[in-house]
Amino acid sequence: MNTTLTPTNLSELVEAVRATPRLLAVGAGTKPRLSAVHCPKLSTTKLTGIIEYEPSEFTFTALAGTPVRAIAAALAKCGQYLPFDPLLVDAGGTLGGAVAAGLSGPGRFRFGGIRDFILGIQFVDGAGRLLRMGGKVVKNAAGFDLPKFFVGSLGRFGVLTEMTFKVFPAPAARLTPQPEPDNVPTAVKILTAARNSRWEQEALDRNLGERSVALRLSGPASALDLLAGEVLSRWPGRILAGPEAETFWENLRELRWADHGCALIKIALAPGHLPNFHQVMENLGAARCHISAGGNVAYISLTDPTQFATLDSLLQQRGWSGLTLRGDGPLWLGSRPQPQIATAVKAALDSENRFPSLHD
Repeated sequence: MNTTLTPTNLSELVEAVRATPRLLAVGAGTKPRLSAVHCPKLSTTKLTGIIEYEPSEFTFTALAGTPVRAIAAALAKCGQYLPFDPLLVDAGGTLGGAVAAGLSGPGRFRFGGIRDFILGIQFVDGAGRLLRMGGKVVKNAAGFDLPKFFVGSLGRFGVLTEMTFKVFPAPAARLTPQPEPDNVPTAVKILTAARNSRWEQEALDRNLGERSVALRLSGPASALDLLAGEVLSRWPGRILAGPEAETFWENLRELRWADHGCALIKIALAPGHLPNFHQVMENLGAARCHISAGGNVAYISLTDPTQFATLDSLLQQRGWSGLTLRGDGPLWLGSRPQPQIATAVKAALDSENRFPSLHD
């Protein structure tokens, strides 16, 4: 049964959950494999709008189906932004989908991921109750921080209806020095050295196809020129600025480097895994890859569906985990630890098993 329910307000959504024995909440479908579960879907795309926005408090509250693009535009008018660089903004990704998928962009390197910016949520649990957890102000730290469990939960705990986030002031200027290493060992050394440098870059990424490392600096323009010169005096390369730099980071944020129509997998890494990760890529042959957040995450685009089995085996051998965002392969790849706390939260919020299990 592949019915899609499309409530137009909160009351309809609550009633839809109570009337449907098994369902999964979905957003705009920009990461289709995450919602490829055989059960009715509940779309939040008609629940849109920013409910509260206090620029002086650096917080906003919006409904789950609100396009992230609309939120980014509203924040920009007040000189503010979401520092974790949410992915697939131009593709139409929604705020609820971003939280459920748990995906963050290049800015995660310096500022932390989406989990570090969410303050509060409203959701419907498996019993059909409308609940609110967390708060609407930055200093609210009372109680169990349940909102963070919804980040990356893939709709397994409940249906998100509303979220509150903190935001940051936009930087005065940006500059992207782009060292161009001759080989993989040199690229790994650059990533490692840059991570531990005094430059405090807000993003540190590497696109294997372009054979380059990109450091996104932010702050006063005069200081950025000096820092970029220091970077390139150590490692030769070029500087991206203005529209060229904006297009570069936008293409990464929208995952445009990935082969269109091919599978896309997110791999959780640690910087120390990078040398071994490059060996994995060599075993995959024609697969394309992008390394983000200073080596804490990688995205692999598989051109051949038969590569799923190879990738799964390689990840299992190393104890790494992968999540398929697009494509017909398994949702989970490699090793997937299941913390007992996640099982306990699932049992507390969905005792009737209305939503897919943690293993689906």
